[in-house]
Amino acid sequence: MLDQLTLPVSVEASRASVLIRRADQGDLGAIMRLLADDPVSAGRGDAASGVDEPAYAAGLDRILADPGNDLLVAVDETTGVVGTLQLTLIPGMARRGSTRLLVEAVRVASSERSSGIGTALMRWVTGPAARELGATLVQLTSDAARVDAHRFYTRLGFVDSHVGFKYTVV
Repeated sequence: MLDQLTLPVSVEASRASVLIRRADQGDLGAIMRLLADDPVSAGRGDAASGVDEPAYAAGLDRILADPGNDLLVAVDETTGVVGTLQLTLIPGMARRGSTRLLVEAVRVASSERSSGIGTALMRWVTGPAARELGATLVQLTSDAARVDAHRFYTRLGFVDSHVGFKYTVV
């Protein structure tokens, strides 16, 4: 499913182009740092600790082994990995059997925010990637605490149309 996505692909950000490609285990440390670089994620325990590396490695393996999921990284030729996001293709019955593209865990390094990288990533997802995958709807969730992210997604044309719920299994 997601393996039909043409990657790598170069996208233009405000200050430079970045390469979007599939993540691999060699990107694990950078992805962990991106998660820890985010205050909301850090508050949930994403600390980029070596102790947690096996759990993250197993998670990455599961994502990459699932044809309906993919984890992508955005790479700047001088800085390295500067962003990441997960895509999940969801076939459905609603909306006349439409396919949805779910975007999760979008992160851009704090040193690169406001550089256009996030905009370039999301415009690629909502444009070429969604069309190539046959998705008629791109959706995402965003933690209620991410007020800046909400403004960002609204500016890109996303509509906050639903209320999300989570249940923690203990």
